[in-house]
Amino acid sequence: MPWNKIYQLYQELQRYVGWTEDDARRVAAVAGLVEPHVVGLIDDFYEEIDRHPEARKVITGGAEQVARLKQTLHAWLRDLVAGRYDKDYVSRRWRVGLRHVEIGLSQVYTNAALSRLRRGLVDILDQTWTGEMTDLLAARRSLNMLLDLDLAIIEDAYQTEFSQRQQRSDRLAAIGQVAGGVAHELRNPLNVVKTSIYYLLNTRAPAPEKVKQHLERIDRQIGLADRVISALSDFARLPVPELQPVLLRDCIQEVLELNPLPEEITVTVDLPASLPRVLGDSRQLQIVFSNLIRNARDAMLPQGGSLTISAQPLEGEVAATVADSGAGIAKENLERIMEPLYSTKARGIGLGLAITRSIIDKHGGKLNVTSELGVGSRFTVRLPAAG
Repeated sequence: MPWNKIYQLYQELQRYVGWTEDDARRVAAVAGLVEPHVVGLIDDFYEEIDRHPEARKVITGGAEQVARLKQTLHAWLRDLVAGRYDKDYVSRRWRVGLRHVEIGLSQVYTNAALSRLRRGLVDILDQTWTGEMTDLLAARRSLNMLLDLDLAIIEDAYQTEFSQRQQRSDRLAAIGQVAGGVAHELRNPLNVVKTSIYYLLNTRAPAPEKVKQHLERIDRQIGLADRVISALSDFARLPVPELQPVLLRDCIQEVLELNPLPEEITVTVDLPASLPRVLGDSRQLQIVFSNLIRNARDAMLPQGGSLTISAQPLEGEVAATVADSGAGIAKENLERIMEPLYSTKARGIGLGLAITRSIIDKHGGKLNVTSELGVGSRFTVRLPAAG
């Protein structure tokens, strides 16, 4: 673990709550009052756990485990009032939180447990204090502050481990999704290749034109499979964008010139000359608008329709919209169309919108879509304005 970073967080939290060396000295000064009562405090702590099944269920090792846990808690309390709150202290506190995550103890019980220990420590001070009342109040305030800092570090361990588990879960889900998509995309061409090979191996004296037909069929399917693999490879290797001021008007006009649309589609472009530049990678943004315009074209063919490309400045952003009058997208598909390898097209690989969203995300932008069956779709790209 990056202990330096965690210790820096702890120091920042100390400054935030106003912790000083005087607080450390006040807590260390009460160690002698606390120590004679620690065993009773710990016994009470574990007796209470026995009365709560949700907390008790994580203790699976019987009396031996309880004895070890009591020793650990004793050391934790001794550390608490020792007055030394260095990097080693913080790392031990953080590990306490991590261990609670590992054994499956809900964070709410960790918080409640610390609250019970807090009450027990404050009761000990109240019952054993012989000095001035103002000094007792100051000691209690310092002790409460220290316990709050401990709880913050334990919660950070919980959040860090939860985040890492969530990332692992997301990665596994993504792998499963990609694997399923790859299997689907490759199974069709492989089945075609298999049937053609079966024909060539088992047909006696096939006609030359039939042999040629099946060989060409095999070649086409191999090409399709190769495009699937190449698209996946390009998606995985998509580089970090080199951000520079980009004139969106020029970028989109170049895309339209490189990808001429058929006569059946009427194109309206509304990109004001006064439009602010966006902060982006022009090559990657061309991929974004190429994919959106190509999808709009496919949605309107063969009947044709109208394509409108517009943009307007927002607060610190530029919003560019690609709207078509095509078939539209079913509501149940809207949430999935940007997933890798998910396509509503009969011959689609299902990476265009996934790549588009990935590029926009890396630019710090957003991609939104609205659609209605039989009316058309509207994709809006929001990108940070340059400067």
